[in-house]
Amino acid sequence: MNQSITRRLGLTLGAALATAVAAGSAVAADLPGEGRTAIPTVSSIAEEQFQTRIVAEGLRRLGYKVNDALEIEYAAGHIALGNGDAHFNVVHWDPLHTEFFNNSGGEEKLVKFGPVVGNSLQGYLIDKKTADAHGITHLDQLRDPKIAALFDASGDGKADLTGCTPGWGCERVIEHHLKAYDLQGSVNHNQGSYFALMANTISRFNEGKPILYYTWTPLWVSGVLVPGRDVEWLEVPRTDLPPGEEGANTKLPDGRNVGFSVNDQKIVANRAWVEDNPAAARFFELVKIDVNDISAQNHRMNKGEDSDRDIDRHVQEWIEKNSTDFNAWVAEALTAAS
Repeated sequence: MNQSITRRLGLTLGAALATAVAAGSAVAADLPGEGRTAIPTVSSIAEEQFQTRIVAEGLRRLGYKVNDALEIEYAAGHIALGNGDAHFNVVHWDPLHTEFFNNSGGEEKLVKFGPVVGNSLQGYLIDKKTADAHGITHLDQLRDPKIAALFDASGDGKADLTGCTPGWGCERVIEHHLKAYDLQGSVNHNQGSYFALMANTISRFNEGKPILYYTWTPLWVSGVLVPGRDVEWLEVPRTDLPPGEEGANTKLPDGRNVGFSVNDQKIVANRAWVEDNPAAARFFELVKIDVNDISAQNHRMNKGEDSDRDIDRHVQEWIEKNSTDFNAWVAEALTAAS
């Protein structure tokens, strides 16, 4: 899948103002965003376009002109927000991206809203066939050279872990884990284009070969490799996270410890901009998207519905399905500007 598709976030201002009437604004000229511009950022992960465009549409109904999203990875994107070169991002993983937030000005320059999406999980998984055959339930079992060799795809005797793209934040946690659990001598952390690596991982699974990979939810990967049916989460011996994530919850709902903090996806925005735009700030506070809705949309993208037109259609279908809530959020945001 092409992960760097240039995305169009724009609808005509006329269409946005027309829909704003349905949200409770009788006079377009009175919309709080009239004459104002909002600039979102988004990472190269195409699946993040869905929630970004839902929020962008809410701002349009408040009268804002929403520019094309600035495609930029998380660390640089936070810096752009802190500097005022962009205004908001919809996929700030809290606490995974705390370091990016702090390094970009912290609360002096930035503000968080939400969560927009709750209970976003991360962790390591292996194929169920190998897990059952060898009794593998924990990541630290890979210290055993015989266990590690089961997942050797490169011929060096070490397990090959499909890992995280540099700059996303998850690579920092993986590297911390490999050191903390004494796995640096038995596990290769394979990095690069995550989705290209996962395509190869899925091919290996389809060939009946053992696989070891990192992933997160919501994402289409767990719709293709279904936990409990095709793959199993690996537990860690204890919670051990990088500085800034101490005390985080790393357990699944069933109590298994997967080692990564359970995250909320929040909106992070430039503080000066939201203070000058109370209607946008209020919308940011209110908007909620169910994690299962994102997983379902991501699965549609993986099945081929991944064009700009497809994603825009998915957004409009979601808004129509959730119109009562969506219109209420817009209406309340309108009152924040009065």
